[in-house]
Amino acid sequence: MDKIFRVNMTDLTTKIEEVPAAWAGLGGRGLTSTIVAAEVPPTCHALSPENKLVFAPGLLTGTAAANSGRLSAGAKSPLTGGIKESNAGGTAAQMLAKLGIKAIIIEGAPKTGAWYNLAVSANGVTINEEKELLGLGNFAVIDAVETRLGKKTGVLTIGPAGELKMTAANISVKDPDSKIRSHGRGGLGAVMGSKQIKFISIDSEGAKAVTIADPEKFKTAARAFSKALLDHPVSGEGLPTYGTNVLVNILNEAGGLPTKNFTVGQFEGHDKISGETMHDTIVARGGKPKHGCHAGCIIQCSQVYHDKEGKYVTSGFEYETIWGLGADCCIDNLDDIARADNLMDDIGIDSIETAVMFGVAMEAGILKWGDSKEMLRLLTDEIAKGTALGRVLGGGAASVGRTYGVTRVPVVKNQGIPAYDPRSVKGIGITYATSTMGADHTSGYTIATNILNVGGYVDPLKKDGQVELSRNLQIATAAVDSTGMCIFVAFPALDIPECLPALIDMINARFGIALTGDDVNNLGKYILKTEREFNQKAGLTNVHDRLPDFFKTEPVAPHNAVWDFTDEEIDEFWNF
Repeated sequence: MDKIFRVNMTDLTTKIEEVPAAWAGLGGRGLTSTIVAAEVPPTCHALSPENKLVFAPGLLTGTAAANSGRLSAGAKSPLTGGIKESNAGGTAAQMLAKLGIKAIIIEGAPKTGAWYNLAVSANGVTINEEKELLGLGNFAVIDAVETRLGKKTGVLTIGPAGELKMTAANISVKDPDSKIRSHGRGGLGAVMGSKQIKFISIDSEGAKAVTIADPEKFKTAARAFSKALLDHPVSGEGLPTYGTNVLVNILNEAGGLPTKNFTVGQFEGHDKISGETMHDTIVARGGKPKHGCHAGCIIQCSQVYHDKEGKYVTSGFEYETIWGLGADCCIDNLDDIARADNLMDDIGIDSIETAVMFGVAMEAGILKWGDSKEMLRLLTDEIAKGTALGRVLGGGAASVGRTYGVTRVPVVKNQGIPAYDPRSVKGIGITYATSTMGADHTSGYTIATNILNVGGYVDPLKKDGQVELSRNLQIATAAVDSTGMCIFVAFPALDIPECLPALIDMINARFGIALTGDDVNNLGKYILKTEREFNQKAGLTNVHDRLPDFFKTEPVAPHNAVWDFTDEEIDEFWNF
């Protein structure tokens, strides 16, 4: 039977608990949000001992199901002030699932200034004082832990940003190549830093195959599911070939590529930073244009990017980072953007929040538009070192806007708006406004239907159907986030009739149950309502479900589009 591992950092004790009956059918986001809502006082300071940091693999994680290796992390966010779930690839999720760990709950905070590491194994969690690795970047931490404990050890770590409790700090996860994937958004690295935990190691010795109640039914469903992923033109062709950065040229053509801190919707240098250019550069330099972020990934949308000398620079080089440091900051040097991505991985800071922040910083005059060299300097000399300026920058876009008196600050609930202009792609604007997580495109990815014609088509420039589209996708996404599945399984799930039933069949075969599509839909609704109730108790109400005013008053070229939803129309989202 799976167990809950609970760690109390105040009295430095650990215990293993039975899984409460009410939590037995939950995993991933569904479980992290349920635990946070049940155990964290909504009005507590997010960096106080009252907050809790929760890790949970998904319902299908650890099985042979394709693309099921995602780990959810949850807490009250120091960035948004509300509930937060962030999921990441890497090796940790599958290791925890195979060790029979339903969730790890970290509570309290040390009474002294000492820092610690946590060692997770089949026998429980050991708390060890940590002195050697404090202040080091994430790459050095992973190298050192592998030297200490072995190459196969799983690692969750924070960099200097997390130690300094910057609200854009993330939690980094070792991937199969001993590089980094990230629990990026919402400042969860600062929460781990507030617990004075530098890293968590995972020893997989004693790990067992995940028990499958009906192996034959599972195999049949898993084959159908994998076939659907590979047969879909987005998950089977576009993403494996060009990665998520395939979207640069697509969004530029649609006029929805936010440029120069969201002042226009197209970037003159788009082709220099596009997925097509990135693919050709990677191939020419001997990198990897296809690469998985965890074992069992068959979409392979990641990649390994090399410099001109053929040396490793970064991996998991995503559209959102390239858009943010590229078009939004008017930088068309893909190599400098890749170097910045590597630095953010090492520092342990969210590459979306930080990219949006740099756009605001350029508008504030901290650095000039397009100055990639100064951007790199600010990362290494200011943010990584925690100078006064570095702390302002490390607080994210809203932090810079408040400090420098900038009024065009693209945030919702204090979190930076990523990658898509909500005036030109109105469905994603509804998601940004209403998401329980702050501005988060993955909460309800309407780009699929607004731009990519997946699951039908809803005109991105018209208001019609956008609230319903975002609502349906947010409900479905909350459920998918509970399975341990990559969000990109949504593409075939929306278009290929066999995909979603196969996913449900795998869950049923895994646990010997009989969920229906309605049950999965109700799970998504339960998660959203649980998260919203927490946020309301924390002081986030419907008035926080709004985009910044400049989206209403400043038309964006080339369509001269504005954000024209009324408050009442936005609030209609929650009528379910």
